[in-house]
Amino acid sequence: MDLLTIDDNITLTHDSGFDGWLTAVFVCYKQKCTDRATLVCRHEYIPKFFDTVVDVTTNPAKAERVLTKLTQTLGKDGIRQLMWAYLSELDYIPNVLFGVVKYALANPTKNILKDHAHPDVMALNQTVKSVGRERHRMKAFVRFEHTTDGVYFAKINPDFNVLPLITNHFKARYQDQDFAIYDIKRGYGILSRQGDTDVQMIVGIDDDVLTDSRSVWSDDEARYQRFWQGYFANVTIKERINPKLHKQYLPVRYWRYLSEKQVRGDEEFLKKKR
Repeated sequence: MDLLTIDDNITLTHDSGFDGWLTAVFVCYKQKCTDRATLVCRHEYIPKFFDTVVDVTTNPAKAERVLTKLTQTLGKDGIRQLMWAYLSELDYIPNVLFGVVKYALANPTKNILKDHAHPDVMALNQTVKSVGRERHRMKAFVRFEHTTDGVYFAKINPDFNVLPLITNHFKARYQDQDFAIYDIKRGYGILSRQGDTDVQMIVGIDDDVLTDSRSVWSDDEARYQRFWQGYFANVTIKERINPKLHKQYLPVRYWRYLSEKQVRGDEEFLKKKR
C-alpha cells in the first residue's frame, strides 16, 4: 500500500519483536508518514471502524538499517534504553519510542535523552527505571530447584520481559552448572549447559511441572529446601520483625517462587529453642 496517497492517520501494526518495531519505523520514514502514523504491536491492536491499518512484515535488513542510524544518533546507551523500554511490553511503548526516534532524528546534534521535559523522553526514562528495577529484583529472587536430570530449574513470573536482561548474569555466575530459568507468564525460558557459550531457548514445559515441580525434584532437593527454610527460621529475630518494611523490600508477588516463603507443617520443628 502506498501510504503517500492516504491523507488520514495511519495505524501500523507489527509483530512483538524489536525487529518488528524497527521495521515499522523504517516503513514510516520510507513512506513519509511519520506525522500521521501510530505504531502498535499486532496482538495489542483493537480494530476501530474508521482506522486505516497497515500490517508491517518484519524485515531484518530494514530493521538493521534503522538500528544503525539510531545507534549513530542516540549512541549505544540510547539503544539500550530503547530495548529495555520495549521489553516492558506496555501497550503504549511502541508509539512512545517512535516519538523519541522522531525527536532524535529531528535534532541530531542534541542529546535528547537528557530532555526530560519532552513527554516521550520522560515516559522512556520512567519505563527504563521500572524495567531496571525488575531486572535487579529478578537477580536476587530467583530460586533454583535441583531436578532428576541434574539441571537446576527456576520459575519466574516478572512484570516485564526481563529474562533476556538477566541471562548473562546467571550464566557468568553458574558456569559449572546446568540450569534453566522459565518465564511462566510468557511461556518461554533459557537452558544453559556448562561448557556451552550460548544458551538454548525452551518452550512448552508441562503445566503440571510448572504448577508443582516436586515431581521432578532430585532426591536431595527436599532436603536442600528444608535446610534453607531452617536457616531462615533460625536467623529471624522475632523482636525485630517488621512486616511493612519486609514487604517493601520483598514484595508479596515474589513469594510464590521463594522456597523460604513456603509454609510447611513442620516449620516449628526447624526452629531451635532460643
